[in-house]
Amino acid sequence: MVVGNLQFYREESLKRVEINGFRFEIPREWEVIKLIDAADYINGYAFSSKDWKDEGLPIIRIQNLNDPEAEFNYFDGEIDNRYIVENGDLLFSWSASISVYIWKRGKAILNQHIFKVVPKNNINKFYLYYALFLAIEQLKNRVHGSTMKHFKRGELKTAFIPLPPLSEQQKIARVLMSIDKAIEAVDKAIAKAERIKKSLMQELLTKGIGHKEFKDKEIGRIPKEWKVVRFEEITNKIIDSPHKIPKKSDQGVPFVSVNYMIKFPDRNFYIDENKNGLEYISDDDLQDFVKRFNPEKGDILYSKWGTPGVAKLINTEKKFIGSCSVALIKPRVDRIDSLFLVYTLNSNIIRRQIVPHSKTSTRTEIHIGHIKKLKIPLPPLPEQQKIAQILSKWDELIELKKAKKEKLERMKKKVMKLLLTGKLRVK
Repeated sequence: MVVGNLQFYREESLKRVEINGFRFEIPREWEVIKLIDAADYINGYAFSSKDWKDEGLPIIRIQNLNDPEAEFNYFDGEIDNRYIVENGDLLFSWSASISVYIWKRGKAILNQHIFKVVPKNNINKFYLYYALFLAIEQLKNRVHGSTMKHFKRGELKTAFIPLPPLSEQQKIARVLMSIDKAIEAVDKAIAKAERIKKSLMQELLTKGIGHKEFKDKEIGRIPKEWKVVRFEEITNKIIDSPHKIPKKSDQGVPFVSVNYMIKFPDRNFYIDENKNGLEYISDDDLQDFVKRFNPEKGDILYSKWGTPGVAKLINTEKKFIGSCSVALIKPRVDRIDSLFLVYTLNSNIIRRQIVPHSKTSTRTEIHIGHIKKLKIPLPPLPEQQKIAQILSKWDELIELKKAKKEKLERMKKKVMKLLLTGKLRVK
């Protein structure tokens, strides 16, 4: 196999190494070393909330590693240089979210619960970055804490990584970094397409196609030819399941919760039994639910709890039951296009209306009564269909790019395992 100017071959001559219950099959000239011996691990500074400022150097907390949009706290005082992080530094979070990161967001200061990892002289930083994911699988068996998961520094002595010669480390890192760059490029393309689609939704759902005259209504400015109607006027039924907890079963009719529903692409819902979170309802309770909640292809699911206000077009003939956290909407197809309605329900036009009704003392939710009273912009049916077609094309593009990303991630996982154990080698 050849990638770029690198050639690969399968290693036939492996040795077996067993340490502390962990087994490694690696090339004969490779070693296995303790994770603690691969680098220096510098824990971040123990800031308290009174140290946080509105300016200065950003403080890297775990949420800043997991979410690029998370806000920073800042520190403007003197601090030891060992806590300073620069672009390209290797970071290892050991509490709450256990993972590895290459820092890329400018000079900052490291908070506690994160190690700055400084590799030893015979170890390539980027090889170590990938090898640390192997070590995490070992450390997961030693995680402590029921609420705040973490491992202790001493446990770095109990995890091991394969160690090829430095030149081979560099080649392995180069291959895996090239896959990561491809994934990053797809991520950027997805983000760009999602921004364009969001902008188009705002434009098309408030200005329509080719209109010159507009009027001000309670939901905002819309084309003069459009109407504003209550949600119940363009639906045949808005209903949820009985408010009871059914008996669960290992098989049978799928029982769909909000968490399972929102795992699907933006516009569509279907039954994918490979997705985590799908449960099944027992025969004892089935009849109670099916009398009330009878979804069909073309109907809409609308979340009421947890993440309220998310709409999905049902795109499956397979029978399922929804929990009482999910509303079932049966549109009047003579008045409104189902896909147009999904885009409208997911837009700011509706989100602004549900926010005042979505807070209770114990949880975030909206009720069927509130959903029925939502105000919906109603273009003529042919224009609804054109708007839905335009937005649907962007969703299809986004889904294709997401599928490409998933394929790259699967390839990376497979190649990474083969390269880091030496079963696949770089010439």
